[in-house]
Amino acid sequence: MDRKDLRHLTKKQLVELALQLQRPDKTSRTSSKPPSTNRKQRRRNARPGGAKPGHEPHNRRLADVPDEVRDHLPGACDRCGGAFASDAALALIGAHDEIEIPPVRQAVWISDRYSAQQKHGDRHQTCLAHLAR
Repeated sequence: MDRKDLRHLTKKQLVELALQLQRPDKTSRTSSKPPSTNRKQRRRNARPGGAKPGHEPHNRRLADVPDEVRDHLPGACDRCGGAFASDAALALIGAHDEIEIPPVRQAVWISDRYSAQQKHGDRHQTCLAHLAR
């Protein structure tokens, strides 16, 4: 905001702007904000992150035997919107794997539990089947 913009402000707006500029920023020390919302201090000699020039990239290899290869050809010219000739020169500009994970299907079964009776002399013993885990 420059001087020209300041001249168009009302007295009330100027007072509000001055108060806003005098108010310190809210941090976890001056308000109830959590510490995770504080901005990190930029170190004076901090180096930029990321790979350095000349570093060899680590890319994942494409699948050796894909189930299918899909060609994505341009449909029309980006400049004029015209269709390409059937003998137009094509150049491969990139390739990547698309991995489709099939949906998970639940397996449901019914466990029937039985009991059996065994005669031991003059007594009967009832035995229950244990559930297999």
